[in-house]
Amino acid sequence: MIKVRSGVEDLIPYDPGKPVEELEREKGIKAIKLASNENPLGPSPKAVEAIKEAASKVHRYPDGACYYLRKKLASFLGVGEKNLIFGNGSNEIIEILMRTFLETGDEVVYAWPAFVVYKLISKAMGLKAVEVPLTSDLRHDLKAMAVAVTENTKMVFIANPNNPTGTIVTKDEIDAFLREIPQDVIVVVDEAYYEFASEYKEFPQLIETAITEDRNVILMRTFSKAYGLAGLRIGYGISNERIIDYMNRVRQPFNVNLIAQEAALAALDDQEHVKKTIELTKQGLEYLYSELQYMGLEYVPTYTNFLLIKVGRGREVFEKLLYKGVIVRAMDGYSLPEYIRVTVGLPEENKKFVQALKEVLTH
Repeated sequence: MIKVRSGVEDLIPYDPGKPVEELEREKGIKAIKLASNENPLGPSPKAVEAIKEAASKVHRYPDGACYYLRKKLASFLGVGEKNLIFGNGSNEIIEILMRTFLETGDEVVYAWPAFVVYKLISKAMGLKAVEVPLTSDLRHDLKAMAVAVTENTKMVFIANPNNPTGTIVTKDEIDAFLREIPQDVIVVVDEAYYEFASEYKEFPQLIETAITEDRNVILMRTFSKAYGLAGLRIGYGISNERIIDYMNRVRQPFNVNLIAQEAALAALDDQEHVKKTIELTKQGLEYLYSELQYMGLEYVPTYTNFLLIKVGRGREVFEKLLYKGVIVRAMDGYSLPEYIRVTVGLPEENKKFVQALKEVLTH
């Protein structure tokens, strides 16, 4: 018999989606993966070269402070170096935040469905998770979230854009929310898809809000999506110096590996690659919107590189698509059983998905 922390017993492990190699082994067919919102162009060629050069140095520990990456990213964002913290993916930033500022039994408020890791880490740490349903159009209901905040609430998560719906909240909505809640509540704005969403004028720019000392706001971003470095696990947080200082006291040493740091440095120097990624995504979305409208399927207009599509029996459609060599994400684990989520891929991948979806829905 072994005793585990309260809350761990009932946890269901995070489902990262089926790897392409696994499907090809199981079904004996060539497959494409459109399930994890990865960059279909891959990393910048500059990042690939940096990875090759860094490989010979991996017998040394990495720079625990991410000195050069911190310096470059601070300049790129227009913030101070002390306004940044780096993590082994933005998932680690979530974990550091909770370990730094929360005690067992504290309340964490977040929308649902949203990124499932908020729920997983909250429950694993013995926190009280307060889920606030999305609106009927699958957006964050910030008014309801403000009402859900109590004297026991210590942290609120806002995914902007939201995963898995692709919807956003505006600057006015966030400002109104901040006015409604106590100033000592930490507000975490998860901007994993920032590079895609920031193309739209209605998407809020919140860096000034985050770095001001009289608010407890932190932004989370990542190199996994638009920068194409998902396999290296590197994300970062932007906040005021006080919050970052406390988080660094809890952060594990050497938490960002050497190769990830070098690749991120090089990726920042290749904004042309990011632009190509965003343009490819826009073109892919136009194609998918057109095809889905022709098929008479409902979808949620997105500010990201993925699309939530209403197909009826989502799990069944997901399983049938696997037999066609197309991996998407079933949404029953996100309380959206009628939907699937698909990543925008290369043009030929998008076409294969559409053709497979047509076949699945008509047979």
